Amino acid sequence: MPELHQLTATQLIDGYRAHRFSPTEVACALVEHIDVWEPHINALYAYQPDAFIKAAEASTQRWAKGQPSGALDGVPVTLKELIATKGMPVPVGTGLGEQPVASEDAPPAARLAEDNALLLAKTTCPDFGMLSSGLSSFHGLTRNPWDLACNTGGSSAGAGAAAAAGFGPLHVGTDIGGSVRLPAAWCGVVGFKPTLGRVPIDPYYVGRCAGPMTRSVTDAALMMTALARTDRRDAMRLPPETIDWMDLELDVKGLRVGVMMEAGCGLPLDDEIRHHVELVAQQLEAAGATLVPMAPVLNREMLDGLDHFWQARQWGELLKLSANEREQVLPAILAWADGGAHLSGVDAVHGFQQTMAMRRATEAVFDEVDAVISPTTPNIAFPAEWPSPTNDPRQPFEHIAYTVPWNMGEQPAISLNAGVSRSAISANMPIGVQLVGPRFADHFVLKLARQLEERLALPIRWPTLPVVK
Repeated sequence: MPELHQLTATQLIDGYRAHRFSPTEVACALVEHIDVWEPHINALYAYQPDAFIKAAEASTQRWAKGQPSGALDGVPVTLKELIATKGMPVPVGTGLGEQPVASEDAPPAARLAEDNALLLAKTTCPDFGMLSSGLSSFHGLTRNPWDLACNTGGSSAGAGAAAAAGFGPLHVGTDIGGSVRLPAAWCGVVGFKPTLGRVPIDPYYVGRCAGPMTRSVTDAALMMTALARTDRRDAMRLPPETIDWMDLELDVKGLRVGVMMEAGCGLPLDDEIRHHVELVAQQLEAAGATLVPMAPVLNREMLDGLDHFWQARQWGELLKLSANEREQVLPAILAWADGGAHLSGVDAVHGFQQTMAMRRATEAVFDEVDAVISPTTPNIAFPAEWPSPTNDPRQPFEHIAYTVPWNMGEQPAISLNAGVSRSAISANMPIGVQLVGPRFADHFVLKLARQLEERLALPIRWPTLPVVK
């Protein structure tokens, strides 16, 4: 029998319904578990265990009366720090500038509260959410539970670490270039980026999504029953649609699946990742899918153009701070964003136009295939203290070539754990595989991911803290 903190959300709900344990028992066990792990990984922000247990006690009363309220009543959940919750500031990884207290919950927080999920804490992110790293000038350093010397990736760094360490079953991250899928891959969990607008978010922006980070595809689908409900505050939201998210059956036979092994630019692909993705693709083929070799959708001009546009955008944000405040931002962010001060308006517009080029390239793929499989990351692991896998502020996006095109194209994409590494340098670190579907086909992507999850049948693993000698 797994320990309470290891249970999935669906297992928790089944246990509550059968009165095998209560939300209060789960909350107390989780607090004890966090007390052991959190000093080592630093995944949480605004952690309030007393309020968490009090909410669990109210949920326990509802379940005792046979009157649970909402599909997630009593299930622990975390929210990325960037997602506003009423009564808390949003420090954006820096704690700088004006820090007004949020007057209301942002859409993902509101949906989970409506379903009576138990908010355990917020989770850490790097400065401005602009690094794929657990490094933050405000939160400090978030470490990977599988190896404390390794990075979580980001920017949903705390969410990835919390999911991997068993800080409850449900976590919400945000993703504008891979920020849900990258830490999911490096931390060995599920990370789902839905079609743009499927999960309403505020503030909204080109490519910016919120999505589940969980330890199973079924739990990600369960979260979508709440997160996908409409909210008018997101002017880019999709129209409401009735979807039975928990129906995850799919016949893979006859599907055409594009296999995209090369990213087109960025860091070279690690041989072990290539091997694992090939094995996963073979599982789809064994189930009856046809594999179609696929050329990259990204090129150097697209990635560099987006880099320039984001530099200009970030420089504009830094100008809102005082000179003294800017000096407190992570040096890697300052060194990168400084390039935005020297770009012309024409350069910035040309950079933005590359988002449209990516949109054309990604959407055209689905004239030929039903889904795409690729690596999630090009590399297996990197040091916890680095701001990115290159450790070069002038090349901060060389690792997002597999993920960012689908943000700009708005397609749903999910990262699954494909196994662990065996190399001497990064032994037993997770390896991620990415599945992508056409725009609006979120349910199909989850179904395909669930079929893969079942066929892979990877053994359940939990990280262990190193023994202090």
